[in-house]
Amino acid sequence: MIDIFEQVTPVKPDMLFRRNDENDVRLGETVLTDAAQYATANVVLLGCPQDEGVQRNKGRVGAKDAPDAIRRCLYRYATIAGLHFFDLGNTIIQTTLEATHDSHRDIVRQVLHDGKTLVILGGGNDISYPDCSALAMESDSDILAFNIDAHFDVRADEPRNSGTPYRQLLEEGHIKGEHFFEIGNQDFANSAIYKKYLVDKGVMIVPILALWTHGLNHIFELMTIKANVPIFWGLDMDVVRAADAPGVSAVNPAGMRGEDFVRIASKAGDDPHTKILEITEVNPRYDIDERTCRLAAAAIWHFLAAVARNN
Repeated sequence: MIDIFEQVTPVKPDMLFRRNDENDVRLGETVLTDAAQYATANVVLLGCPQDEGVQRNKGRVGAKDAPDAIRRCLYRYATIAGLHFFDLGNTIIQTTLEATHDSHRDIVRQVLHDGKTLVILGGGNDISYPDCSALAMESDSDILAFNIDAHFDVRADEPRNSGTPYRQLLEEGHIKGEHFFEIGNQDFANSAIYKKYLVDKGVMIVPILALWTHGLNHIFELMTIKANVPIFWGLDMDVVRAADAPGVSAVNPAGMRGEDFVRIASKAGDDPHTKILEITEVNPRYDIDERTCRLAAAAIWHFLAAVARNN
């Protein structure tokens, strides 16, 4: 047991947009931020504002600014009836990536232990390691994990970086290959050696070409969900085409459509076994008209609406 409020920086008041119109209430006016309100929440937002893993992976830095940039967009959207939504703030960044991961994982475990569903904002995709391992540690059963991403993120690098999280999770036994799905990947962005690694582990790989050919409904049919198994959803924004998401760590010239990205988030919210929705690799420094941040916020909004609808 830890005091999570000692491990985070609270959300800044200027993030909480207010329209001051009783006929048009915005999410920024209803989100809970006072520690005394935490117990009443069923969904908790947590940011991890760092991109050291991206830098180690030779990507373009800037993702550390994403949690607050996404908040600014999210809290302008309409409020959601029946939602008890708490913003915990941002994990306090430590002197090393490894120490940040340890601290962040402790917070995530505590929030899960408290019976909450989490929306987690990166930062780099390396936080999938502490996020997903926290869920595995808090679960009495196996978990399902989905990496919605242009990249496999199973590099055999040392030290860890934004390209290694799912290899760490597989090698340490936090997830099993047959319970792990790689969705939206592109052959031009991935090594054949890492693809073979996943195949040998029994991972289901659903490339972007399958989405283009068969449509998202067919992909959903392939994603067999087992009852009573906690689910982790890792959505890396670079799975989305650059036209819809220009502000990412690694630009994707021909990826998923923005509307499909939102539909996946909504599906995650519809499943009562979902425990974590994580969005990573948004890079506000390269965004255009907040296009990427707004898309991330829209995905979160639809996730929250689905959760509220099914409670």
